[in-house]
Amino acid sequence: MKHHLLALALLLGLSFSLPATVRADASWETNLKKAQDQAKTSNKLVFLNFTGSDWCGWCIRLDKDIFSKPAFKEYASKNLVLVEVDFPREKEQNTDVRKQNQQLAQEYGVQGFPTIVVLNGAGQKVWRYDGYFEGGTEAFIAELEKARKG
Repeated sequence: MKHHLLALALLLGLSFSLPATVRADASWETNLKKAQDQAKTSNKLVFLNFTGSDWCGWCIRLDKDIFSKPAFKEYASKNLVLVEVDFPREKEQNTDVRKQNQQLAQEYGVQGFPTIVVLNGAGQKVWRYDGYFEGGTEAFIAELEKARKG
């Protein structure tokens, strides 16, 4: 019995120590072409999150403080196709995704992380934010809503 409790305690401890970047939901696309197709058919914006998900402190904090909040998730499900444009240092990444992400960073002139770029269905940039967003979830959604309404 002691061994089972010890194993359970160890397992729980490990689960709490996992980085915030291990996403529980699969709502983030990694393929821009798929995301653009989804956005066109569902009349949504494409939300590009340029991140260093396993090493960038501000990226991890933005994910924790805004992207993982129920209000953002609800807004995103109705209005956005989320795309993670990741530049990890430790976790594995598909070669095609890595190449696409490097091209996107160059195309949008991304100099640092996090950087958010929002595109309309035609692929035109409608909003950009460089760095950590200080205003919280409601203010972030308000900025996205301004961009959505044009």
